[in-house]
Amino acid sequence: MSKIKHISSAGEFQKLISSNVCVITDFYADWCGPCKAIAPIFEQLATSHSQPGKVAFAKVNVDNQPDIAQKYSVTAMPTFLIFKNGSVCDTIKGANISALRQAVSKAAAVSAKATGPAFQSKGYTLGTAATPGRTVGGGVEGFLGGLGQGGTGLADAIVRFFGLYLTTLFSFDAYAAAESSPFKVGAARR
Repeated sequence: MSKIKHISSAGEFQKLISSNVCVITDFYADWCGPCKAIAPIFEQLATSHSQPGKVAFAKVNVDNQPDIAQKYSVTAMPTFLIFKNGSVCDTIKGANISALRQAVSKAAAVSAKATGPAFQSKGYTLGTAATPGRTVGGGVEGFLGGLGQGGTGLADAIVRFFGLYLTTLFSFDAYAAAESSPFKVGAARR
């Protein structure tokens, strides 16, 4: 029995990628000579390195699944993409047997140490939370009104800053001058 999953839809491919730590995928075409030449090697590697839930092997016919091939920018056949935790981590273009063997061995070794996919839930896209978020600040009005901590806004904050700066700059005891200054934060403004 073959250890290679022949992909018939994008959903099936996505499910395979999300349910395995590592997926080695052969993008091929029926008319491609080099694809036919390396197919027995790929089958052999799949037989020796497949591990349920960890390492899976897949074949995607680029003529039958052009959307998948386009999504991963496959322009030459054969192209081997190695997915780790859902992301492409290695690419081998052409029928390079030694590069394929090396990449599969490396991926299988790394996957053997892994415990499973990093994330078990589908996650969220930013801005699509199920519960409405809270608003922080009030836009420009909140910015202008909120500075100065108890003052009247941005203008008050600027006046306090420069008032404290000049008061402490021209005094012998800067701390005492700032504490007794009418520009002190929290002091009542006249």
